[in-house]
Formats: sequence, C-alpha cells, structure tokens
Amino acid sequence: MRYDKGRKEETRERILDAAAMRFRRDGIDGVGVASLMSEAGLTQGGFYNHFESKDALVREVVASSLRESRNRMDAAIEAGKHGGIEALVAFYLSATHRDHADRGCTCAALTMEIARTDAATRRVFTEELTESLALIGAHLPSALKPKQRRQKAQAIFASMIGTLALARAVDDAALSDEILAGGRRAALALAQPSEAAA
Repeated sequence: MRYDKGRKEETRERILDAAAMRFRRDGIDGVGVASLMSEAGLTQGGFYNHFESKDALVREVVASSLRESRNRMDAAIEAGKHGGIEALVAFYLSATHRDHADRGCTCAALTMEIARTDAATRRVFTEELTESLALIGAHLPSALKPKQRRQKAQAIFASMIGTLALARAVDDAALSDEILAGGRRAALALAQPSEAAA
C-alpha cells in the first residue's frame, strides 16, 4: 500500500509538472487533458484518479507554480551580488527568463487567462500573489512606510510582468533586449523612497 500511495503521488506530481510547463507555454485553454496526459506518459482516463476536473488541476498548478516562482525570486535575492531588489529585478527581467516562458513566472505567462478562470482559482492566485508582493516589499528601502511599501511592491511587480510580456511578444531581438533594459531601470526607479506615494 505504501508503494502504491507513493507511486500515486509521484504520478500526480508528473501531471502537475507537465501541466505547469504546458500552461505557461501554450496557455490554459490551449492545453487539453488528453494531450497533457499523453505528454506525461499517462492515459487520459488516469487523469480523474488525481483531479476531479481540469479546473481543479488549474487551481493546483496556479498555487504550486506561484510558490515555485516566489522561491526562485527569493533565491535570486539571496544569491545576487548586491542582493535585495536589484538582484530580484536583474533575475526577473533577464534574457534567460524571457527565453524560457515554460519554466518562468506564471504571472507573466498566464495572468490574463487566470482573470477568466473560476472564483476559486482567482482566490488561490490572489493569495499566492499577495505572498509574492510581500517578498518584494520586504526588500524595498526601510524608509518606506508599510502602505508605501505595499504600493511600490505592486507597481514594481506589475511593471516587471508587463516588461517581460512585451519582451517576449516582439519579434526583434534588439528591441526585446531594449525593453528588458528599460524595464529594469523603471522597476528600480519605482523602488526609490523619493518616489514614495503619500
């Protein structure tokens, strides 16, 4: 029994990993259960042994992939040469992140689609996003008041998500690099205490 339970969990993780990559690469609506299960090396019928519906899968993928993205952002902050917000912005708005949407931040890849999902999925997204914003806020200048910190974290993350989306969308490599560089400057400017909202 113990083996079966462990195997079931392993299979479930395979489905979640495959779904996270496919959703970010092809969009939620662009991924069917049959093709997803085939890519994971499983049968379509086996899907319902793990998830009651595609919506349930989407909720779990949103939650787990946002936590994973937050962990990567936190690791980038800790490993960065200068640390803090500079390291986060450099990591998030990098050519590597731009070029690997299937392994990148779920916010940049799926926010517009998540806005059209069910209330339960949007609730999960909101909870995980709030944690990501808190992480960003924790690395902003100490001179900021709590409300300013929260507002700046929102503006910085929104700016980074938009920058990454634009950099991925254009077909001109030089322009894409310019967009990333401009986005890095803009995000860091937003972090400065002199720009604090009242």
